[in-house]
Amino acid sequence: MSEARGPLEGKTVLDLTTALAGPYATLLLASLGARVIKIENPTRGGDSSRNNSPYVTSDGLSKKRTAPDDMSVSMMLRGRNKESITLNLKHPESREVFLDLARTADIIVENYSAGVTGRLGIDYAAVRAVNPGLVYTSISGFGAQGVSGDGKAMDTIIQALSGVMMTAGEPGDAPVRFGLPVGDLVAPLFAVIGTLSAVLHAERTGEGQHVDVSMLGSLTSLVACEPFDALEAIGIPLRTGAYVPRLAPFGTFRADDGWFAICAPTDAFADGVLRALDRDDLLDSEKYATRDARVHHADELHAMIAAWGEDKLLVDILTAFELNGVPAAPVRDTAQAVRDEVVLKRKEVVPLVHPEYGHIDGLYGAGLPIVFSRSHADLSRPAPGLGEQTESVLLGLLDYDAERVQRLRADGVL
Repeated sequence: MSEARGPLEGKTVLDLTTALAGPYATLLLASLGARVIKIENPTRGGDSSRNNSPYVTSDGLSKKRTAPDDMSVSMMLRGRNKESITLNLKHPESREVFLDLARTADIIVENYSAGVTGRLGIDYAAVRAVNPGLVYTSISGFGAQGVSGDGKAMDTIIQALSGVMMTAGEPGDAPVRFGLPVGDLVAPLFAVIGTLSAVLHAERTGEGQHVDVSMLGSLTSLVACEPFDALEAIGIPLRTGAYVPRLAPFGTFRADDGWFAICAPTDAFADGVLRALDRDDLLDSEKYATRDARVHHADELHAMIAAWGEDKLLVDILTAFELNGVPAAPVRDTAQAVRDEVVLKRKEVVPLVHPEYGHIDGLYGAGLPIVFSRSHADLSRPAPGLGEQTESVLLGLLDYDAERVQRLRADGVL
């Protein structure tokens, strides 16, 4: 049997992204086997993620960079499996180098603000002229058309505009910012879906295209998956805190030594909850025998569960639910979650490795949460140093001679 290869092996991606949304998209493409060439600005220290504290140093984690080989944890995570070259895209001679690279590529991913690539002369129209079969993916805050003003978007701005901040917390609470940067993480997932769909189209027709993904649209589309307006129109509050009354019994509850979650919206699951609470006498009660009845009496039902669990140990609570077929789980902290044996075995979370210092105990990063039966996919190659592959890419991929590369570097192009 031949050695398994990545499903995107043979595809070349030019990565013009920085921060999180774009680099996460290209990280996924790299994990699927694509050759990802990250193009970084040499005048600003490369990707902004390179300057995100904390850093891995020879002495372990540090809030500050202490030596040239130190690397931010952000770059260690987002730069894996990628090559790095430097190219000053504001230099007039850089456009020729970039278009030479574009001629060899299958995919370009960028996350500049709307209009920036046009001003630099590296937008889809410029690339299409030299490589009509290329897929050009743009991830921006508000889409390729932009918005009034400078159109810059950060995760918290997108969370605020999407409505997602008003889906958590109790009625009347201040807006709740999700700790996970969901705006930055949802858009790249849609970008990869769009990119791979466009690649299939290009393979079938020879036609490349521009794939335009907005962070705001991506997150708002998920908010719209729940009929919040309709729920409020019939008196079901938008924000319900720890519980979801319309699915009762459903929510998170305190135990003596932690928290637990239950999801029991069906009659069978709800019966299991009552049996776990030793309340078999309520199984045929008008209050709890049907889903509509439980929704109507959700506050009373949730209060009963809360009172039952507050002085019990998690192990006893979860055992009672398991014995009665109730979907339930402890609420883990992030450190516990990323050390889950099953998740680690499936490489959905993987140890992060510094290219010089190796693995720092306890430092983990996102893996690829997809397991293929035939294809190979991983993120085992450490992130590169800034511009580490500049010469090898220009000499090997573009067939530039050493003298030309030296001149480009001297002129400030690289």
